[in-house]
Amino acid sequence: MTPVATGLAGIAVMFAMLAFGMPIGFAMGLVGVIGFGLLISFHAAVIKVGVIAFDLSTNYSIGTVPLFLFMAHVLFASGIGKDLYDFAARMLGHRRGGLAMATVGASAGFAAVNASSLATTATMGLVALPEMRKHGYSLSLSSGAVAAGGTIGSLIPPSGMFIIYGILTETSIGDMFAAGIVPGVLLALFYMGVIALRCRLDPAAGPPGPRFGWRDRLEGLGKTVDVIVLFGFVMGGIIWGFFTPTEAGAMGAFGALVIAAARKRLTWDSLKEAVFDTLRTTGMIFGILFGALVFNAFVTVTTIPLNIVGWVTQMSLPPLAVLLIILMVYFFLGMILDASAMMTLTVPLFFPLVTGLGYDAVLFGVLVVRMTEIALITPPVGMNVYVLAGVARDVPLPTIFRGTAPFVVADVVHVMLLLMFPLLVLWLPSI
Repeated sequence: MTPVATGLAGIAVMFAMLAFGMPIGFAMGLVGVIGFGLLISFHAAVIKVGVIAFDLSTNYSIGTVPLFLFMAHVLFASGIGKDLYDFAARMLGHRRGGLAMATVGASAGFAAVNASSLATTATMGLVALPEMRKHGYSLSLSSGAVAAGGTIGSLIPPSGMFIIYGILTETSIGDMFAAGIVPGVLLALFYMGVIALRCRLDPAAGPPGPRFGWRDRLEGLGKTVDVIVLFGFVMGGIIWGFFTPTEAGAMGAFGALVIAAARKRLTWDSLKEAVFDTLRTTGMIFGILFGALVFNAFVTVTTIPLNIVGWVTQMSLPPLAVLLIILMVYFFLGMILDASAMMTLTVPLFFPLVTGLGYDAVLFGVLVVRMTEIALITPPVGMNVYVLAGVARDVPLPTIFRGTAPFVVADVVHVMLLLMFPLLVLWLPSI
């Protein structure tokens, strides 16, 4: 078999493994080792695996993963999710759809101290969904707002997807963090616009709640100001170069411990739970990254990426058309693959092509992460939807998917806007 045929066969085998439920990291690693051994030699494959394992375990940037995860788990134990939602509800709850808008705003705030879209969805599902249902919100609107709001976590740093992309492509993680802030805030505003439009067309979907005075609003702000200061300190330090993302993760983890202790919620049991949850999640991410890097080495020697570049070059398509085709591929892949699998499988194939066409690596990273996160709320593999269904077991899956449909439309408009105005992504990294 030719190298390209071996590569295609390996990809087909890997998809078959995934269909039978094999973990993504193990499937990629196994196919990568066997494929590399068949094309080069198994002795070289063993050496390559050792080199990848050593490089990954000694990669300075990878330290951001456990540090930011630990910060998120400690803050979760301190009740930050409920406090953020409470503040947002006091500010917006008196409007039609205000509680749903508050859910989106709280999701953006929680994402600022959390590296996981799934954790954001689970938290808001526990905190916000019962409140909206109590105030008479329609199930589709309330569940759709919770599931879609969780995807904001992909853009508001510290984003786990940005960290994975940075490691896979050797792009500055600090630049990726900075690039996600403006698009993340813009996406939250888009989602609020969707909610306002939905409630204008159907006022019964999101009835207004009681209006809070400024004294109550300031009281709600007081419960979140410590976390807002921590986020501003951590992200400001990265953007203005006071410390690296890894150092920022250490500062954030220490700050989270201080906040939890000040709130008198730092117990031995909560600390132990945060440590073990961090270790479990970090191990999962490391496993996926290791398998992806081994698989990437195999794909590289198959020359498939070079052949894709050559094929697209011969078609003489404009660079924008090529990028749009790639984004469409991500949209449809998202219907059958989860976000991390999609990124680790496709970025090594598309990254050389896109950067060769002259697109900025940071801009492509934000677009890729955005497209992979859209997959979290589209059927049939919408992980945010399944997480929410696990939290609210009496809400049918079709109802949640129906509620996320308007937000998917907003996602597509959001991506097109970032394509038309790249400065929305590149402005903060440029300073």
